Amino acid sequence: MTFADTLAAWLPAQRWYAGNGATTRDVTITADATLAAGDPELRHLIVTVSSGGQAARYQVLAGVRSQVPGSLRHAVMGPADRGRTAYEALHDPALTKILLRGMAEQVTIGRMRFVREPGADIDTSLDSLMLTGEQSNTSLIFGESAILKVLRRLFPGQNPDLEVTRALARRGSKHVAEPLGWIETVADGEPILLAILSRYLPGACDGWSLAVTSLRDLYSGDGAAEPGTIRPDQAGGDFAGEAFRLGTATAEVHADLAAAFGVAEIGSGAFADLASQMNRKLDSASAEVPELRPYTGKLRGYYSDLAAVTGPMPVQRVHGDYHLSQVLRTATGWVALDFEGEPAVPIGQRRAPGVVLRDVAGMLRSFDYAARHQLLERPDTEKLREIADAWVERSQAAFCKGYAEAGGMDPQANGVLLRALMLDKAVYEVVYEARHRPSWLPIPLDSIAVS
Repeated sequence: MTFADTLAAWLPAQRWYAGNGATTRDVTITADATLAAGDPELRHLIVTVSSGGQAARYQVLAGVRSQVPGSLRHAVMGPADRGRTAYEALHDPALTKILLRGMAEQVTIGRMRFVREPGADIDTSLDSLMLTGEQSNTSLIFGESAILKVLRRLFPGQNPDLEVTRALARRGSKHVAEPLGWIETVADGEPILLAILSRYLPGACDGWSLAVTSLRDLYSGDGAAEPGTIRPDQAGGDFAGEAFRLGTATAEVHADLAAAFGVAEIGSGAFADLASQMNRKLDSASAEVPELRPYTGKLRGYYSDLAAVTGPMPVQRVHGDYHLSQVLRTATGWVALDFEGEPAVPIGQRRAPGVVLRDVAGMLRSFDYAARHQLLERPDTEKLREIADAWVERSQAAFCKGYAEAGGMDPQANGVLLRALMLDKAVYEVVYEARHRPSWLPIPLDSIAVS
């Protein structure tokens, strides 16, 4: 059994792997660099998986030992070479320190380049702890000072996550965790980002968890069983204050993005072009998900309203994948994460300017998700629906108010555009849920039905 065979059997079980099937057959190791020799050995692999005429690159950091200790047996991949065993090196603090040292010392190994941000202090003595729950990437915490995001699926080109966070940090933004260093390589003459080391924010909590806790408290309140007897603003589950502050922070991030990368205006046909794009996505989505078809006429009507809007449309760099799991609440305010955009979208598209209300729409849809997903399997769903509606409406209104008061494009004054963007997002969610979480499909479908 070759190392490539081991990877072919191991890859499909990884949460960040985008392929299908119990075993991946067509796996090629296209880059193999030894970052540290000996026992254990640290090897950096780029593997290419081909399927259906398309190829995807993935990054794997493998530890190789003659004998794997019990503490690392859960991370075993399988046979490597020369009778040794390979395992997921990101579970091994002895090997992850090598990555820290590489950035601190700015070493180059083959085509791999380890870079330290000018002036950054990287403590190379810290042990790592892998975070659980991520899907498209893998993150490691080093003490309470740094977090390393290791990208799994690799794309050529300038990665917007590093590009944007560096630009915002240079502007002194308080809403990003500044990068301390990164690892990159080159393939086919283009740079490929492999990992980013950023300042860690101990004690921070992601927005999704905060919202879900708020709702859990609200749904379990004394009045939860009696519709109409309790309102979010009267209960411990109110989230409006945090939503307002998040709206303010979002507008400030957008202002810094505009200052760093500029703002352009698209001509009077921009809204019609945007509506055409939405209709094409709707065609594809309704062909794939039959449950969406009863609502296509209504959706096209809203898109027609958008196409009728005249005047130029300002566009700029935006987050691109903005929702409650992409923001952290710290002791001093909200911080935005993961500016890389949708991982499956080509980097050139992710770096393209967009309308800022697309980020706003993504966050407003996230409020709806936070409220609805907890009701899917509850026997008292109908009794709680009125409370959920009130929480969503209040949180969305507070976010929009905070965004507008901080100088952002007023969501309420651009209602036709915002509504179309939210529905376009819901159509995307319909396809995602149908593919990955069918039990959650009612969430976006219900929002479209009542729009």
